[in-house]
Amino acid sequence: MKIENRFLKYVSFDTQSDEYSTTSPSSSKQKELASFLVEEMKILGMNNAHMDEYGVVYGTIPSNNHHQGDVIGLIAHMDTSPDASGKNIQPQIIRNYDGSKIFLHDDMCLDPEEFTCLNDVIGHDLITTDGTTLLGADDKAGIAIIMSMAEYLYKHPEFKHNDIQIAFTPDEEVGRGTENFDIEKFNADYAYTVDGGPIGELSFENFNAYQVIVHILGKSIHPGTAKNKMLNAGDIAMKFHSMLPAHQTPEHTENYEGFHHLTHINGTCEKAKLEYIVRDHDFSALKKQLNNFKRIQAYMNSHYGEEIVEVDMKEQYLNMKDMIAEKPEIITQVEQAMKDIGIEPLITPIRGGTDGARLSYQGLLCPNIGTGGYNFHGPYEFVSITMMKKGVELLLRMIRNNVFNKEDMPF
Repeated sequence: MKIENRFLKYVSFDTQSDEYSTTSPSSSKQKELASFLVEEMKILGMNNAHMDEYGVVYGTIPSNNHHQGDVIGLIAHMDTSPDASGKNIQPQIIRNYDGSKIFLHDDMCLDPEEFTCLNDVIGHDLITTDGTTLLGADDKAGIAIIMSMAEYLYKHPEFKHNDIQIAFTPDEEVGRGTENFDIEKFNADYAYTVDGGPIGELSFENFNAYQVIVHILGKSIHPGTAKNKMLNAGDIAMKFHSMLPAHQTPEHTENYEGFHHLTHINGTCEKAKLEYIVRDHDFSALKKQLNNFKRIQAYMNSHYGEEIVEVDMKEQYLNMKDMIAEKPEIITQVEQAMKDIGIEPLITPIRGGTDGARLSYQGLLCPNIGTGGYNFHGPYEFVSITMMKKGVELLLRMIRNNVFNKEDMPF
């Protein structure tokens, strides 16, 4: 099957995860794609292909070389972001992209002057949205790359390899992708998440991440008799937010710079809640950001003379860089494979997190390689078919190099 057809089939499944759900997976519709993938994996000759009770899909491409070389794991996530609809996606295919504007819906367009990444894909075949939904390349492009690699190995038994462990996870977009991941059952020496941007990207460091929730308890008094009595929780919430450093927000930061990001705000005069994500690659810098919240809390409670502000903090994931440093060869072998197939490696920090960050701290080292997707989580998302095909070649080269020390590929 052509990789584009496989990808288009996967994005036809609405797999949006639900950040407020307490079930696993967070949305039952993710299991529909999971079941489809299990059947496809069985057709491609994988051993023990199954979906567990939590919606995690596992399977093994069995060794055909008497178990020579490392057991490599490959992981991608099935869910799409809650930030935009993933229902009834109507993709557009652009052949041999010429560098011009790509029109989506009404007056919406992908303009290379605004989205300069389009200049990197001139001559590529692209898939875009129609402007009404996200596309789902995050991370169904990764699934398509892994499954296309599996199909190649199924059709080419002369290509020697050790066991290759495959897993597809739910709920990565809501930070729960590894919540029920069974590392012992997966049984890989190390793994790679296949997720993210241009195919040359290689990432082994990510943000340290916390969630911060600010609860504010006001006093609701009839506005006609409120003087010197009312405490408007909504007003206090806005004051709290205004006291955070204005330059430490996503729209003012890049590269290794950290940020706080207000994701939700709601409330009344009586109660208000602010929800933030707080991020930094440097944990000491992250702690300074978290201390800002505590200082503002203390100031406000002192100013109003009572405990009206409460701040809750929860660790979400940590930077995997220190873990990966213990086994640098899992990075150098990807770099070599990229160079072997004509890709210039681009070592870049992830301004976010991956399932691999959590897995690395749980004992399964798991850096990330790109898929050829851009502008995730919204209607301007697109993916390069050309890069996805190169992604299949990259995985095959990595596997071949691991076993045969860069012997020429049979294709």
